Amino acid sequence: MKVQRLRVTFRRGEELKYITHLDLMRAWERMLRRAELPLAYSEGFTPHPQISFAAALPVGVIGEREIADVYLSERVAPERFLEAARTQAPPGLELLAAEEVGLGLPSLQSEMRWAEYEVETPADGWTPERAREAVERFLAAESIPWEHQREKETKRYDIRAMVQDLRVLESPPGRIRIWMRLRHDQEVAGRAEQVAAALGLPEPERIVRTRLALAETSPARERWRRAGQYVES
Repeated sequence: MKVQRLRVTFRRGEELKYITHLDLMRAWERMLRRAELPLAYSEGFTPHPQISFAAALPVGVIGEREIADVYLSERVAPERFLEAARTQAPPGLELLAAEEVGLGLPSLQSEMRWAEYEVETPADGWTPERAREAVERFLAAESIPWEHQREKETKRYDIRAMVQDLRVLESPPGRIRIWMRLRHDQEVAGRAEQVAAALGLPEPERIVRTRLALAETSPARERWRRAGQYVES
C-alpha cells in the first residue's frame, strides 16, 4: 500500500552511464532494500517496486539532475530517506535531494516537457564559428526531415520540431561543445546524438543530460501534498 511519495533528484555518473534503464531500476531497488526503507510494491502475482523515472536515460549518457518518484508503504522523513539510501548507493549513483509530493499528482512521465543536454565532439576540422553557423541554419529552418534506422524499422520525422534551442559553448582546443534544449514529452523525445548528426558534427564523445523540466503547476496543486485530493482555488 502506498502511503507516501518522495520525489528524488539524483545523478547518474560515469561509473553507471553504460547500464540500461532496466539495470538502473534494479540498482535502485537493491539500494532501497539494503537501506531497509519501506518500499511499496504493486499488487498481483509479480509485485514490482513502485519507483518511476521522469525519463529513461539513454545508455552512454550521464545524467546530472535526473528525477525519480519513490512510493513508500510507511512514512519516512525525506532527510532520513536520503541518509539511509546514500549508505547503500553504488558508485556513480548520487542522491542529491528529496521532497514529499502528493500521492495523487500526475505521473512524472506525463509531466515531462523538455530536457537539456551538453554534447561534446572532437573538432575534426570544425571551429566554434563553423559550429555557430550550423546552429543558426538549423534554428532558422522551418523543418528538417530526418530518418532514423532502428533494427529493421525506419522512422521518419521532422527533427527541427524536437529542438527548442541550441547554443555553442566555450570549448577547449580540439573540441566542440553544444548546449541543447530538446522536447521530451509523451509524444516525442529528442535525441542529442541525432541533433548533433543533423548539425553535421562529428559523432559525440560525451553527452550529459543536465536538466529535466516538468510542467509548471498551479499554486493550488503545489499546496496539495498529502491530502490526495486536488481542490481548485
